[in-house]
Amino acid sequence: MPTTGKISEQLEQWRDQSRQEGVSHPANLPFFLPGRGEEKSPVLLVHGFSASPWEMLHPARRLAREGHDCLAVRLAGHGTTPEDLADRSWREWLDTVCRGVELLAAGGRSVAAVGSSTGALLVLMAATRAPLQRLVLLSPYLRLRHYLAPLAGWLKYLKAFQQQPKPEDLAPYFYDRRPLAGVEQINLLRNELQKQLAGIETPTLVLCAEGDQTVDPQSAEEIFNRLASREKHFFRYGPDVPHVLTIDENPQLEDTLKRISDFLEK
Repeated sequence: MPTTGKISEQLEQWRDQSRQEGVSHPANLPFFLPGRGEEKSPVLLVHGFSASPWEMLHPARRLAREGHDCLAVRLAGHGTTPEDLADRSWREWLDTVCRGVELLAAGGRSVAAVGSSTGALLVLMAATRAPLQRLVLLSPYLRLRHYLAPLAGWLKYLKAFQQQPKPEDLAPYFYDRRPLAGVEQINLLRNELQKQLAGIETPTLVLCAEGDQTVDPQSAEEIFNRLASREKHFFRYGPDVPHVLTIDENPQLEDTLKRISDFLEK
């Protein structure tokens, strides 16, 4: 069984690297919350595109209170600048996720993973490389809402960034500009994932929302239907619920956290 000390040592290396790459806000650094009380399966938490580990703080706190060691990784190019993100690849992101799984799995522990949006796609890909106990997919997708998103690989030469204004309270944790080169990487990731979906048998919970203005929630159901998992659960929130399900802007946050917790307890 890995000691908290070993995890903390690796985490500090990742945090130092994050600072060297330009992360200045402490909430945007990767973090680890040790489980309290009765030990349960460790959980890897993966944030979405143009977000940061802060996005996963609510579920991490909830799960740690219930006994799960919780590790939230930082994907390359996040928490720094949109320009930095424009130079990153989806394979770098996946490598980070796989290293997180490997760290938590040391000593033979079974690892669960929770991913938000693009993070959900990455944990699905990770499940094709290493055995995972359970997957929680929050707002996963195969299609972005913007009709020009499939052309990002061409459009990036005409317009490097797409504006996506954020409320003042969210500005420290989410970019207000989306690099089209990064959207191109999402397209490449989605294309690769679609080849793998039918082979994924991990028990999975999928949550999405009709009110999602970022991705097509119907494609979350498509992911659900294509998974080979014998145990899988799907729930769609109504039009009052936004894309990011893990932050206070979700009026159904407590329900979301309970569904995650209940699923990981099975």
